[in-house]
Amino acid sequence: MLQKFYLEILMNAKIIVDLGFGDSGKGITTDFLCKQNHLSNIVVRLSGGQQAGHNVKIDNISHVHSNYGSGTLRGVPTYFSEHCTVYPVTMLREKVVLHKIDIDPILYIHPLVNVTTPGDIAYNRLTEKKLGHGSCGLGVGATMNRNINTGYKLFGIDLTNTIILEQKLKAIYDYYIGLIDNEEEICFFNDIFVKELDMFNFSVEKLNINIKSYEFLKNFYNIIFEGSQGILLDMDHGIFPNVTYSNTTSKNALQICKKIGITDIEIFYPTRCYHTRHGSGWMSNQKDVKLINNQDEINIFNEWQKDFKIGEVDYDLLNYALSIDNIYSEGITKNLVVTCLDQRPDFKFDYDSLSTNFNHIYESYSPDSKDFKLIF
Repeated sequence: MLQKFYLEILMNAKIIVDLGFGDSGKGITTDFLCKQNHLSNIVVRLSGGQQAGHNVKIDNISHVHSNYGSGTLRGVPTYFSEHCTVYPVTMLREKVVLHKIDIDPILYIHPLVNVTTPGDIAYNRLTEKKLGHGSCGLGVGATMNRNINTGYKLFGIDLTNTIILEQKLKAIYDYYIGLIDNEEEICFFNDIFVKELDMFNFSVEKLNINIKSYEFLKNFYNIIFEGSQGILLDMDHGIFPNVTYSNTTSKNALQICKKIGITDIEIFYPTRCYHTRHGSGWMSNQKDVKLINNQDEINIFNEWQKDFKIGEVDYDLLNYALSIDNIYSEGITKNLVVTCLDQRPDFKFDYDSLSTNFNHIYESYSPDSKDFKLIF
């Protein structure tokens, strides 16, 4: 009992928040922080879900983390908060991939985590086909909209009761069918739904779903909150209409810290040394930027998000993103992480153009976190 008391006193949090539209190095920053503290780490996903693509490379092993936190290659467990979505199908698929490199991922989920269903996947792809919003087609936005704005809710705790799960899946299917008034679109929806449903039921059966409340986090000393996407895609502060259905600032993580009594908190803000955006929507400074050593880039053209756009650094946008996050994090220790500098070896980041005084500044020169350098 005394040991647990001291552990709670010593608990600290590191929060990773992307300063742009995503893809700025949240995975490599998470891995770096996991490597620094070997005492009782856990990675907490604070937003987003199975659409994440956080690439981590350790020596000759590389993995893109979507359903598991970016400390997984180091054996660090993952916890999905209630602000996230999970999809058992992609969770099982990624687990199989990790097993092939002798990694057995450890995952816990909050009882109120938002569960994506085959209906969400099918409806997401149907609407994306018509509207071209820039979604990645994995049902995250549809899931959050359904759980927040309708009575058709499905949570992590529901995965533990087969009868309840079956009834709720049927009700969610009926809900989506009621939104479609075109026979051709209904056929499109049903084709996807049927294929996904078989895999969904199989995945739920095979996965060991570990449901834990936030109190469980008190068993760990070092809580690393891994964000999703970026501040400029935040549902409240992003540049509409092409925003995500979640809060991508430090807001969610700070709420969790308050619930479990963590006061020792630092925020890490990754940004590339050039501007990026994957998916539809406005982006400033879009232009060709000469890059080298970018063979590990995982953001490429795909069916749902289309082109990966790049451009010069926009310091005004970085300052805007920092001012937005400061609404929630005023007075908290702040660190900057500038990534992908190996791709622009002659580039000099203009730190004087930033409005925030950072406690520390790190630079990253490869997809491997061993190449992080503390410059201030």
